[in-house]
Amino acid sequence: MSDPIEKSITEILNELGEEPERDGLSRTPARVAAAMRFFTKGYQQDPAETLNNALFDVDYDEMVVVKDIDFYSLCEHHMVPFFGRAHVGYIPDGKVVGLSKIPRLVEMFARRLQVQERFTMQVAGIIEEVLKPKGVAVVVEAKHLCMVMRGVEKQNSSAITSSMRGVFNSDSKTRSEFMELIRQRSDSFV
Repeated sequence: MSDPIEKSITEILNELGEEPERDGLSRTPARVAAAMRFFTKGYQQDPAETLNNALFDVDYDEMVVVKDIDFYSLCEHHMVPFFGRAHVGYIPDGKVVGLSKIPRLVEMFARRLQVQERFTMQVAGIIEEVLKPKGVAVVVEAKHLCMVMRGVEKQNSSAITSSMRGVFNSDSKTRSEFMELIRQRSDSFV
């Protein structure tokens, strides 16, 4: 066994009092290693490069919102999942980004060991840095299994974080419009 993650998982199983070679566990170290590499693949991706490859000059200065972006991440404190939805808005200043790049960006930062607060700021920060819009708003709603399965064990608890930059921070009307748009839930397209 040359994979260091597999070796570590085997050691953890031994420390838990399990038999890593028994039926049902014999391939677990390899499965966990592959899963951990998938869960953290965001470290190998460059978010700025993703955005830069899809910038377009457009004369549009109204709000652009991509909401209800599902994500899964791992809490850096316990390495257990947290998951939820991200809502991203920005007001262009001469450039827009391809709409599919925003969920890709959320996915990149989610696929790292994270805390929700940093995750929220990273998404807003890279959009602000690359697009240089008039403002960026990011709201993240998530359930943390470290609060649900262990610790306080509160099954209905969730966390909401936000990062408001530019006009979303300085103009309460702009911020309110964004918040109203992401609150609208619908079973139809619009």
